[in-house]
Order: sequence, then structure tokens, then C-alpha cells
Amino acid sequence: MNSTIELLKTRFEQALVTAFGEELAGCDPMVVLASNPKFGDYQSNVTMSLTKQLQQKPRDIAQKLVEHLEISDLCAPPSIAGPGFINLTLQPAYLEAQLNTIYIDARLGVAPVKKPQRAIVDFSSPNIAKEMHVGHLRSTIIGDCIARILEFRGHEVLRLNHVGDWGTQFGMLISYLREAYPQALTTADALDLGDLVTFYKQAKHRFDANEAFKETSRQEVVQLQAGAEDTRRAWQLLCDQSRREFQVIYDRLGVQLTERGESFYNPFLPAVVADLDRLGLLEEDAGAQCVFLEGFTNKAGSPLPLIVQKSDGGYNYATTDLAALRYRIGEDGANRIIYVTDAGQAAHFAQVFQVARRAGWLTEQVDVVHVPFGLVQGEDGKKLKTRSGETVRLRDLLDEAISRAGADLESRLAAEDCERTETEKFKAQVAKVVGMSAVKYADLSQNRTSNYIFSYDKMLSLQGNTAPYLLYAYVRIQGISRKGEIDFSQLGEDRKTKVLLSEPTELVLAKHLLQLSEVILAVEADLMPNRLCQYLFALSQKFNQFYDRCPVLKAAEPQGTSRLLLCDLTARTLKLGLSLLGISVLERM
Repeated sequence: MNSTIELLKTRFEQALVTAFGEELAGCDPMVVLASNPKFGDYQSNVTMSLTKQLQQKPRDIAQKLVEHLEISDLCAPPSIAGPGFINLTLQPAYLEAQLNTIYIDARLGVAPVKKPQRAIVDFSSPNIAKEMHVGHLRSTIIGDCIARILEFRGHEVLRLNHVGDWGTQFGMLISYLREAYPQALTTADALDLGDLVTFYKQAKHRFDANEAFKETSRQEVVQLQAGAEDTRRAWQLLCDQSRREFQVIYDRLGVQLTERGESFYNPFLPAVVADLDRLGLLEEDAGAQCVFLEGFTNKAGSPLPLIVQKSDGGYNYATTDLAALRYRIGEDGANRIIYVTDAGQAAHFAQVFQVARRAGWLTEQVDVVHVPFGLVQGEDGKKLKTRSGETVRLRDLLDEAISRAGADLESRLAAEDCERTETEKFKAQVAKVVGMSAVKYADLSQNRTSNYIFSYDKMLSLQGNTAPYLLYAYVRIQGISRKGEIDFSQLGEDRKTKVLLSEPTELVLAKHLLQLSEVILAVEADLMPNRLCQYLFALSQKFNQFYDRCPVLKAAEPQGTSRLLLCDLTARTLKLGLSLLGISVLERM
């Protein structure tokens, strides 16, 4: 099923060729949602762009275009405004037909992509021996949402967790493990992650303060890279301890990932350097092997180098990322590779992508994109930290959100006018869903390129653009079902039941429901999840306005059934949209 905007664009493209000739074949008709409802539902500004080419006034072009525009089955007669804007208003009959079609479609009118891609989404990427903290929140949530939307569209998605499980820091950690916790090498459960984080800090302090320990650590790195059995066992212990705790967080967030850490690419690093050398891209600088970059300069204006092999023969993040990119293209066969990391890494990825292109590994057939995001800030506008100045642990942040959601529910149940009594199991489930949803939605509803203020009070509010507001709209519809003893699943089976639109709020809601496909396709293209959040928020608002002004259970037939269909379609749209954000719904809250 084509979206409304696709249908309109096709009709405009045909009219342009009919009215002005084949020279306008392929011309973008510039059909967009109307900026203001008083202008209609859609508008086209294409006439302004054709003035020079056609040597005519925009309004004259618009008049001729409208004369050849065959859209009577979709819209009321077009109107021309101002210098030549073409405004379009959808016909109620068209809206009714579209809604009746998507009602019986499990995908709600969102067609699968015609040419699926092999897509890789690289996200989350915590470091071994460190707990996940609030800094990992955005990458994990945004990456999961992007993966969900691509999967829903029918792309083959590989969700990769590029864990920091290699590097010189492991020499320090292994040395301190031997020294302070020798029993850990024989007893796998000797440490838990809480101990391991403290252990990391203690190891770093020892490394910075003791030259002999520093030298021992360097030797452990050599042993690790050489594959020494006992050193590898110690390394594996540290990795396994971290992975178990990471998985607890991922399970709570409902996020699935395939781990492929930095260590995975170690065997491919020498070939990266050798091939860059063979291609004549390498230059030696202070003993290091580098690729000097185009468009990147230091303060003196000299080209900046990307180091791919250090003067001591070691490798770095850039080498690993080049090996990973090469593997993902050559071995994984990816058509689209998406890196979800903080905005501070934008320059790094631009440099890596440039080197890969110059080497011929990254071609025009592969779309590679860095998806940057801003900082999570406290209510003081500074980087979110604990009162003691520590980075906020992610599990503590999630626990606090769930605790506050539970306290809010208890408060509502304790209100004088509340006659509800609920089980502890119910209250725990609602607190969990609302708390986790609030954290996710507060993040995803922001423009990801911006910093945002983390506020429990705002994200847990039942008012405004929040997860609880959207969840409540869904719950409200389920309440209609319970009160009227309506089985929504049976409504669509009767082919005689149809959506009929007459009231203004019905028409507004109907038009918005039909925009779901357009929104999902937009997020698929620009990877901005806040577009979907804004759509769902507006849907909840429009539904509430419809429900407040249009009786449902007390309406006469056939209006009553029609409005039940609108309610159910709204609930299903909310449920689908929220699922693409990684958010579950509740039947009651």
C-alpha cells in the first residue's frame, strides 16, 4: 500500500509531464505536509522552482499544472494560493477507504521495503572491566530503535556490540589481578562487577604510582598479544565478568546485540597496514605509520595524520575501526553501516571513512554513516553526575526511574477518590514498564544531535510529551473495550463494519493515522527517532480530542462501530510505534 504522499507525488509527476512535456520527467513535485491546517493537508511549492526553466510566472504554471492534475479520487479540487502554492485537502471518502484497508493489515499500511539491504548497526559498545554508565544510555537506546525500524521495514540487520575488550589497559588489569586476587585465576566467581570496577581504579592507581608494576603490565600486554595461556585465561575472566553484568542491563532494556569486540579484529590489523602501504597511502611520521588526511589540519595548517601503527609497532582504535569496516564490507556484505556514538567521535569516523575510501575498501555501493548524539545533562545543565561527582551508573539510573514510577502509582492508588486495589505483582509490573519506558522515551524524543536535561519529574509526568502520556492514551482505549465489553479483535472480522467520518476531530485523527508510513520511512532515511516520538505524541493528543468530543459507546449505529474502529486503530498504531522505540504497552496503569 502506497502512502498518501507517495500517491500524490506520483500524480503530480504525471501531471508535470502531461502539462509541460518530457523535459520535466523525474522532476521533484515538492509535495509536503501543509505547514498549517488552514491551507489543507498537503501542499506543493514546485511552481516556484520551475519559473526560470519554463519562463512563466509561478501562478500561471500552477494553473496549468492543476488543470492536468488527476486527483479527484484523493482530494477536493486543489486551490492555488499566493504566488503559486498548490494546496490539497483529502476527501473524507478517500480517508475512509484507506483506513478500512489498513485496519485489516497487521502492518497498518507500512509496506516492507522493496529492495532489502544488509545493514549493520554498531551501538552500545561499553568497555570491559567498567560498568555501563549513563554515557552508554543514548547509544544503546538510539541504536536499538534504529535497528528495530530497519528490521520492521524488512532489512537484514546485524546488531553489533563493538566492546572494548582489548588494549594496553589489560596488561595493567591482569598484573593487578595476579597480585591482589590470585585466587580469581582458579575460582571464576571470586569477583563480581562491583569489585571489578573498584579493582580497575586500584589497578590504575598502582600503574600510575609504581614503575616496576608499569613494566610488568607492559610485559603482560606482550604475553596477551602472543596468546600466553595463563594471561589469556586472566583476560577471559575479566571479559566474562563484565559481560554478565552488561547482559543484565541489556535484558532490562529489552535490547539484543551480537558481541564482536575489538579483539575479534586483531588478526586483521597487520593486513590493514600492509595494504595501506602497498597502496602508497602510508607515510612515516616520528616512527609511526600514518595516512595524512585531506581536509584535516592542525593549528599550523599542516595536514593531520591518522596513525595506523605506532612507533613501537602497536595498533590503535583507528586501525581496529579500519579493520572492522573492511570486514563488515568484505565478509559481512553490508550495504549500509551505521555507527551510533557520541558527537565527540565525529572527526574520528570522518577520518576513518576517508582512509577507507582512498584505499578502495569503501565504495559508492556502501552507505556508511555516523549517527552522533549529544550529552545527557543534569538539571544544572552540566554533564549528569552523582552528588559525589561520579558518573551515574546505568543500573542505578534505571532503578531510580522504576522506584519513582512505583511511588507515583502508590500515590494515585492512595488518593481519596480512588477505589482501586491492586496486587503487588501488578504494581511492580506497572512500575517497571512505566519507569523503563520513561527513560527510553525521554531520550528518543529529543533531537539526538542535541544535549538534553535528564529529569525524572518531567519524564514520568502524565502530561506532555512523555511515555506515561502515550501509555495512558493506549490504556484509555483498552478501558473502552472493558467498559463496553468490546472484543476489538472481532471488529475487523465483520467485513460490513466500516470507518465513517463526519466530525472534524474524526477527520483530524484519520489523517494523522494515515501518516504512520511516511514517518517510519523518514526515520529509516534520516535515522532521527524523535520524528516517530513526535508523531505518536500528536496521535495521542488527537485521539484524546476526538474521544472528548465524540461519544463512542453511547453513539448510535453505524457511528458507534465506526468510532470503535478508530479507537482500535489508534491503539494498534500506538502499540506498533512504541514497540519500534523499544517500549512495551500496558492494558491498565
